[in-house]
Amino acid sequence: MSTLAHTMMTAARSTDSGLAGPGDLDRYPYAESQVGDRVAAPTWEGADPDLGRVGRRAAGSRGRGLHGQLVQQLGQMIVSGDLGADRPLVPEEIGQRFEVSRTVVRESLRVLEAKGLVSARPNVGTRVRPVSDWNLLDPDIIEWRAFGPQRDDQRRELSELRWTIEPLAARLAAGHGREEVQQRLCDMVEIMSHAMAQGDALTYSRADGEFHGLLIQIAGNRMLEHLSGIVSAALQVSGGPVTSCDRPNEASLAQHARIVDALGTGDGAAAEAAMRQLLTVHPEVERVVPAPREH
Repeated sequence: MSTLAHTMMTAARSTDSGLAGPGDLDRYPYAESQVGDRVAAPTWEGADPDLGRVGRRAAGSRGRGLHGQLVQQLGQMIVSGDLGADRPLVPEEIGQRFEVSRTVVRESLRVLEAKGLVSARPNVGTRVRPVSDWNLLDPDIIEWRAFGPQRDDQRRELSELRWTIEPLAARLAAGHGREEVQQRLCDMVEIMSHAMAQGDALTYSRADGEFHGLLIQIAGNRMLEHLSGIVSAALQVSGGPVTSCDRPNEASLAQHARIVDALGTGDGAAAEAAMRQLLTVHPEVERVVPAPREH
């Protein structure tokens, strides 16, 4: 068996380990049920689909079925370094190892090429490209890096980038708020509060993701909105450095509520300050993003 085939076979076995991987959260519903006469926290069911599109963009970009699985497998192997630039990726060998058709292999390689991970050239074949050519802002690559050998650097970079993007988005959103979006943000805070009381970390995470996605969406800046996938991906990966936003607690909820209040009054400075406080990394974490300065 060739080295490439052995590597692929090892990676394929990992999918049977029972461990949750990137994208597994998509299997779970948002909705809470009604208990007796008490109506549970607001749910995603029946929501305006446009209002939630940003938060779901990262997950929705992934393929499904054999094609999606192969993209995930090969992408993870490339990002982890298991597939290097020392040898070409032979479609026939990939197809045989994963028992998929040439069409599936070809389409999967095209997706990876669009992400900058591989390049296909006549008389050369398909080879892995250097990291400098990768689309590091692609949500899939963000997740693959976050669960690979580069996890510490990836998570630090994500925290630093969010600290740059989201306070600005919060300031801009204060001047572009719509009533229905304002209500949706309030709903997300209520859902997060309800989920925290129930110990439901999954629902808390999903509501948190939609909250931040909506905030960027209403900032009125198309370039910022284009970067919303970064935030969605960042909220789906765990581990240090950990911001207060990543830890469900009363302080985090209070900051989310402060942001909503500031948006309601059009106070961009207050919204920005609350977001910076929310994203400040805990002091016990070795590598931190500095807290906002007092003026």
